[in-house]
Amino acid sequence: MKRSVGRHGIWSVGLRSEDPARRGELAEAAAELEQLGYGAVWLGGSSAARHAVPLLDATSTLAVGTSIQSIWQYDAAASAAGFAEVEAAYPGRFVLGLGVSHAKFAEQYRRPYSALVAYLDELDEAGVPSDRRLLAALGPRTLDLARDRAAGSIPYLVTPEHTARAREILGEVPLLAPELKVILETDPDRARTLARDSLAIYLTLPNYTDNFLRHGFTEDDLRDGGSDRLIDAVFAWGDEAAIRKRIDSFFAAGADHVALQVVDGGSREALPREAWRRITSLLT
Repeated sequence: MKRSVGRHGIWSVGLRSEDPARRGELAEAAAELEQLGYGAVWLGGSSAARHAVPLLDATSTLAVGTSIQSIWQYDAAASAAGFAEVEAAYPGRFVLGLGVSHAKFAEQYRRPYSALVAYLDELDEAGVPSDRRLLAALGPRTLDLARDRAAGSIPYLVTPEHTARAREILGEVPLLAPELKVILETDPDRARTLARDSLAIYLTLPNYTDNFLRHGFTEDDLRDGGSDRLIDAVFAWGDEAAIRKRIDSFFAAGADHVALQVVDGGSREALPREAWRRITSLLT
């Protein structure tokens, strides 16, 4: 798994689309990302296996993963069938990333940990190999599950401190691939304004806020759109050196791969291809 996704990937909602008219646009963008040297693309928006097909079809080595498919939106049987179909067409290149989402977005949200265990049991019975699935694990119990029942973890909206703790729990072998939001902006006020606009929805979701509190932040850090301390911990912004340093801090903490999400104030459905090119220069 580590070799197939490489060290750097792109996280994007825009690369996931139900619109057939966008298939060419998505294929072109995926081909460029592969050419730029990214090892993986992670599809936001509770994607399914079918959303990976245009990207896989347009590339030859790029890994494509869901980040994060909600276990409440897609049942295990459908996930297994989708995995099998894509695996047959593009062997070894699709990764099933799973998560429990949030009570705010799923009416049936109950006992999420137990539901995730049951979901993995069904995937086992359907023949989806554990080494081709990843869990969006934040807390210790789910990280244990990512270690024991999956190929590793793809945590979203985390800090290097969380990454270090996750590595301790996972051990050396499982993949640890945190997502990191990147703002290509050197002005502190502008950068933090963009960050707070992006962070607002997440500060209403207890799964994330509880995780921040577990890792040294306080209720004060969660108020008024997030303190500067919180913003600077979960976003990479500044000049090239500052952004590179922030990305490297996740690797120093134990990450194998970092999934980079561009935050620029535009639509999440957009494809910020120029920003992806600029980020490439920071990674070499």
